[in-house]
Amino acid sequence: MRLLSLFTLILALLLPASGFAGVKEKAVTLPDGLGSAVLYKASKSERKGPAVVVIHEWWGLNDYARSRAKMLAKEGYTAIAVDMYGHGKVADHPKDATAFMNAALEEPEKMGARFNAAMNILKAQKGVKEDKIFAIGYCFGGAVVLEQARAGADLAGVASFHGSLGTKNPAKEGAVKAKVMVAHGGADAMVPPKQLAGFVKEMASAGVDLQLHNYPGVMHSFTNPGATAKGKEFDMPLAYDEYADKDSWAALMRFLDE
Repeated sequence: MRLLSLFTLILALLLPASGFAGVKEKAVTLPDGLGSAVLYKASKSERKGPAVVVIHEWWGLNDYARSRAKMLAKEGYTAIAVDMYGHGKVADHPKDATAFMNAALEEPEKMGARFNAAMNILKAQKGVKEDKIFAIGYCFGGAVVLEQARAGADLAGVASFHGSLGTKNPAKEGAVKAKVMVAHGGADAMVPPKQLAGFVKEMASAGVDLQLHNYPGVMHSFTNPGATAKGKEFDMPLAYDEYADKDSWAALMRFLDE
């Protein structure tokens, strides 16, 4: 009995847990020369329905953004991480990140086309329900998905993590189809309290289904484990916060399942 128990324990440790099946990763090319994206799917999943577009921070489609899409695939969701800069531009310095971001913002039509192309790729995947497409974004990406919601994109929901909340195109009553989740750091110097207050008022006036998770004392980029080192390197108000990261991810899981 002891030998059998020991064998069972070793086998259990070696085999992957059922909730963390392997993930299939596939590079995809967006149409019309718009750039690229990476598609992630669980190789073995019983979950059918929701799928998620993932938009990166201002650094570009780096390993961190890809890791979030992979985490979603491990949970059973089909996810696509989109390069909003178009052609593999990834920054290591804030000056480059700012330049890449500003160049993308100067071409909103291309950004919208990339987003729509990613949605169409998800809709074409087996097991994905067309009325259950979500979008999440981090920092720059958070602002992108909120703008998509404001524009009336056909999304089930959007979630912004430490994203900018200001806009030149406020949501109009009845125009927003998506429910909205925002995870915000209370000490985020890049998204001041006035901007947060204005956003909440905007959402309320437009009749949007809003979930706000505000973490007191938490700084910008709190979900990214590399944020603290980046903040120190470039003297920027960035810092990772383990509690806010895990709590906001759990909130996202509930948001997707509702």
